[in-house]
Amino acid sequence: MKLISHRGNTKGRSGSSENTIKYIQKALDKGLDVEIDAWDEGGIYLGHDKPEHKCPMSFLVSNSDKLWIHCKNLTALQMLNGIPSLNIFWHEQDDFALTSKGFIWTYPDKEVCSDSVIVVDDATKYNGKKCYGLCSDNVL
Repeated sequence: MKLISHRGNTKGRSGSSENTIKYIQKALDKGLDVEIDAWDEGGIYLGHDKPEHKCPMSFLVSNSDKLWIHCKNLTALQMLNGIPSLNIFWHEQDDFALTSKGFIWTYPDKEVCSDSVIVVDDATKYNGKKCYGLCSDNVL
């Protein structure tokens, strides 16, 4: 099962470190995939509630096989959709969202299948239904 670090977190939330390239890179270096939040504000920025950290496009492209990019505004979705190697999606409180690579991003406690990525509180304690992957702040 694929483990996906939520915003770079591996052992709980980290506030101001989340969605920074340095923090994301630490999770990538541990062999994890990472879900990140991307905004277009005249360039790509990372941040959960607002665009905070400038992100070079080269970082996204060079790590495209390990990043799950949650587009936070329409222009980010439109811009990043033009780069086929990226795995992007958009959702708010939808039960399911289809990523550009065909995976089903799944809201907690919803029905799952073998293509589902489930958002869970603690991946280390997950013993639920089979799925493709788990996204969590606790993956190690």
